Amino acid sequence: MSPATSVATATHAGPPAEPVLTLRGISKTFGSVNALTSIDLDVGAGEVIAIVGDNGAGKSTLVKVLAGVHRPDSGEIMIGSRPVAITDPAAAISLGIATVFQDLALCENLNVVENLFLGRELGPARLDEVAMEVRAWELLRQLSARIPTVRIPVASLSGGQRQTVAIARSLLGEPRLIILDEPTAALGVAQTAEVLDLIERLRERGLAVVMISHNMEDVRAVADRVVVLRLGRNNGVFDVATVSAQDIVAAITGATDNAVTRRTVRRATHADQSTAHPEGVTRVTEHPEGVTRVTEHQEGGTP
Repeated sequence: MSPATSVATATHAGPPAEPVLTLRGISKTFGSVNALTSIDLDVGAGEVIAIVGDNGAGKSTLVKVLAGVHRPDSGEIMIGSRPVAITDPAAAISLGIATVFQDLALCENLNVVENLFLGRELGPARLDEVAMEVRAWELLRQLSARIPTVRIPVASLSGGQRQTVAIARSLLGEPRLIILDEPTAALGVAQTAEVLDLIERLRERGLAVVMISHNMEDVRAVADRVVVLRLGRNNGVFDVATVSAQDIVAAITGATDNAVTRRTVRRATHADQSTAHPEGVTRVTEHPEGVTRVTEHQEGGTP
């Protein structure tokens, strides 16, 4: 299957019935570099969309456009059916878009409650510690978080627990869309499973989730659809239930001849040879030097 055929097949995955976010023709340049060119994206309520692509594909730029860090040069952004302008991070938050960046932006010397409410403390004259702690537990219970106490410093938490705190903080503003930038990067197996469970709980709450990831196993574990970016352009939208990892890699690299496809061919060839040359059969092998080698396979022995 050629890359063009793969992308054409992938686009059969249609937009969601209840769109939360719609992008049409989003472009962004930095000098002479076209970081994004005519990007289209549809994200529905209760849906997990994985955005994948090689380094330099435009994933980070797209996240920053949605988070209000960068303004697009052209294109249209709609929340629901209403056109909006995301001029800065505050505008993104007010529109119901919460972003959890890869570095999490947590203060390790502060405890969980202090990190959750940093810059959004409750209490007009003095801090309402009780209300903030109660709200913190409510958020963590919604995510079924495994954190022993909300008064523990973040420095004492595991990578998965820190990701939980960052996601819980994003829920304070009652967002409709949560963007997760490489949520499982540098995490162990158990911590990765914990974060994937969190993503599934966000979907169960009816939230739209956009997940940036390089890990195909994580993508296939939780995503409903996969959007592939290549060189700043759309290069396919795939339904996870029906697409193979080989098709996704072909869309990412722009070719069907890549490490994944070559490995698949090698394994299939090896399996065919094992079937075609059982013990007791003579095998004739052509060598580059023109020498023909005849190998006898004896039953129960070695050649």
